[in-house]
Amino acid sequence: MYNTSVLKKGLENVPGFYCGAANIGMRTNPANSGIADIEGDVAFIRSDTLCDVSAIFTTNRFQAAPIKHFLSYPKGFQTDFLLVNAKNANAMTGKKGIEDIDAILGMLPKELEVTHPIMSSTGVIGYRLPLEKFRQGLKKLDFHSRDSDAAAKAIMTTDTFKKELAYRVTLEDGSSFHIAAIAKGAGMINPAMATMLCFIVTDADIPKSDMDELLKEGTEQSFNRISVDGDTSTNDTAMLLANKKSAAYDKTAFSQVLNKIMFELAMMILKDGEGSTKVVAFEVKGAKDNEEARIAATALSNSLLVKTALFGEDPNWGRIASTIGASGIACDDETLVIYYDDLPIYSNEHRELDKAREEVAYRIMKQEHFTITCELGIGDGTYTAYGCDLSYEYVKINAEYRT
Repeated sequence: MYNTSVLKKGLENVPGFYCGAANIGMRTNPANSGIADIEGDVAFIRSDTLCDVSAIFTTNRFQAAPIKHFLSYPKGFQTDFLLVNAKNANAMTGKKGIEDIDAILGMLPKELEVTHPIMSSTGVIGYRLPLEKFRQGLKKLDFHSRDSDAAAKAIMTTDTFKKELAYRVTLEDGSSFHIAAIAKGAGMINPAMATMLCFIVTDADIPKSDMDELLKEGTEQSFNRISVDGDTSTNDTAMLLANKKSAAYDKTAFSQVLNKIMFELAMMILKDGEGSTKVVAFEVKGAKDNEEARIAATALSNSLLVKTALFGEDPNWGRIASTIGASGIACDDETLVIYYDDLPIYSNEHRELDKAREEVAYRIMKQEHFTITCELGIGDGTYTAYGCDLSYEYVKINAEYRT
């Protein structure tokens, strides 16, 4: 048994961790950043002791320079420092992009005595990092600050609100540990390590093997189930840092709270989905197996026709059915039943949506959150993916991304 407490603020709740941010000149017009008080464009997370680190990265074959730099370290390495920048992805920059990371991390104050420092980036693809801005700008960072709010805002790109969470976990014997996280993401989100970044810190005395296992499980239940637009970034990263200072740990408790944090952050990303107005769960049941259920649910969460129907609040079940059929899984229109929440809008007996049920469907679709369930009637496979609608604002944001 264990108890959880929701904590105010974010990363600063975890003993031994420091965080903060500064503007080094890459975010030149903070007032146009979507949130009024955002200023920083570079953030850091620092531990006063070495941490075990686990990470899961994008499945995009063109992984950004920060990911390649991370993977160049020895397997199982420990770190005590992470630097994150917005506005520039440092992706598709070749070997020079990796060399720039070494140069920037070499600019950190010698008194920090960092070990295997990590860098992560988000922003526009195809540009090298501005070394001189880092050389001058890093002097603005207070490496003894504990300002999760500034760090969470500094890593935002098209986000309209910061994403941070923190929990205290108290075990049955009275010992406790903390888990806290910040994340960013609003567009370029696809269930293949959906541009998102997530940095989780803990003082739990968790074995490295459990970190790898539980981060992977948590990702599968959260970031790998969401879709804003079906595009997979070059920079996607989910990272867990553990300094183990609490000397407390319970695998079940840690796993459940980690899953909760990651799922809640994933839902925040969907809610912030570049102009989205609603978040929808796509639940597929009765598929041949779980893998076919996953294929169908993911297809629904990615479908542009489905997304635009959601935005228009049009209960057009034909788009749902055609997407399932096009996904290539085993299905049959005589066994298929489609529900919007608890309302059956399609079945073999009711292929046409009568006026009364259509009115109910309209009311359901006006909600900010609802579920579309597809009962295939083929087997016992199940899977739930999560998506959002696609609005006029999404087109505007991405048409003007560099301007």
